[in-house]
Amino acid sequence: MERHREEQSLGELFGEFTAEMRTLVRDEVDLAKAEMSGKMTHLKKDITYLAVGGLIAYAGLLGLVAFFIIILGDAMPLWASALIVSIVVGGIGYFFVQKGISDLKSRTLVPQQTVETLKEDRQWLKERK
Repeated sequence: MERHREEQSLGELFGEFTAEMRTLVRDEVDLAKAEMSGKMTHLKKDITYLAVGGLIAYAGLLGLVAFFIIILGDAMPLWASALIVSIVVGGIGYFFVQKGISDLKSRTLVPQQTVETLKEDRQWLKERK
């Protein structure tokens, strides 16, 4: 094998190197696509759960809001009971929205595996020089 390498011309070696680099880049792109596809699937699922849960909770919340406004309306003016219930419900809603945003922000969309293999490839290229 060594003897064969010595007999190869510079053009042939460069051609092999170019072909290997093309294959490497193609493989890295395929890996990035696969990794991002998996991440997007999870992200879509999380957003769907967030939306569906929010809609269902909203329907239930409307009934509870009306209930509490009516109950408190017996002890105070109706406008005051509506204001108090709205503030409490708004605070609870704010908490859940912040929780959803925090969970979405904690997910990274960077294809970590691809980044790692690109670093390894760069190191491999440095060593071949």
